[in-house]
Amino acid sequence: MNILIIGGAGYIGSHQVKMMLDYHNNVIVLDNLNTGYQEMVDHKAKFIKGDIRDYDLVCSILKNENIDVVMHFAALSLVGVSMSQPSEYYDNNVVGMLNLLNCMKDCNVNKIVFSSTAAVYGEQTKMPIDEDALTNPTNPYGETKLAMEKMIKWFDEAYGIKYVTLRYFNVAGASFDSTLGELHNPETHLIPIILQVALNQREYLGVFGDDYDTNDGTCIRDYIHVEDLCMAHKLAVDYLFETNKSNYFNLGYGHGFSVMEMIEAARKVTSHAIPLKIEARRAGDPALLIASNDKAKKVLHWNPQYDDIELIINSAYQFYLKR
Repeated sequence: MNILIIGGAGYIGSHQVKMMLDYHNNVIVLDNLNTGYQEMVDHKAKFIKGDIRDYDLVCSILKNENIDVVMHFAALSLVGVSMSQPSEYYDNNVVGMLNLLNCMKDCNVNKIVFSSTAAVYGEQTKMPIDEDALTNPTNPYGETKLAMEKMIKWFDEAYGIKYVTLRYFNVAGASFDSTLGELHNPETHLIPIILQVALNQREYLGVFGDDYDTNDGTCIRDYIHVEDLCMAHKLAVDYLFETNKSNYFNLGYGHGFSVMEMIEAARKVTSHAIPLKIEARRAGDPALLIASNDKAKKVLHWNPQYDDIELIINSAYQFYLKR
């Protein structure tokens, strides 16, 4: 199978490239390297530097490489930045998706797996969140992802482009051989920042708010190991070819950890004190996000293997130690 992975030099995309190669697929990676790292792309994949918004380039890849399915990971994804720079997020995420779908339509490529987010749900009162919950994003990042979801749906209605949309909760961890992991500059994700403190690269951890309506006042998130996430993507590709039906799924473990609980787990893994300071809330952050994963387990036959927060943190820790 010929697979185009857009954003395959990023954190999740690079793990997905490796997994799809392990299943003997032919993988082509398109990435503009704005946030990705070419050295993270497995050498067995064909790498092309370029932008998803480049119509001629994307069409040439779809045609010349005889692409069977597209996996789309190329989106800006920082909630805080999206609040201050919504124009950039709409341009990269929404315009990029429109260009990709037009290319797929024009080149007769009719299957896509799309990397979406729990941010499309916004604040919810019922937990865990299932796929039928109302979508009401609280930030431009979530709004752009929801717009992209809706765009795919209408391209399916009009042109028969079948899709699986996967709404991630909090992806974390690293490959167990410590060759792939999470690298952002600047870093904004909780586990890497905690580990930067443990590795003496930061003096302390800033905790954004301790007055949320949770047990200890800090935000609660559902953390999922990147390898389990990638397996769900592989199963989504299988689903598309077996059923030729579109669908959407949540990806999480169905339970959450607060920021304070994550710090305590990291202290145990690293044997570091990890000092912290309470800071102001970050704009756009819901208090609680926990996934219902029943649908993914039932329909995709997804069976996550790494639901252990200390294992998740340690896999990331070993990656940073190796670097």
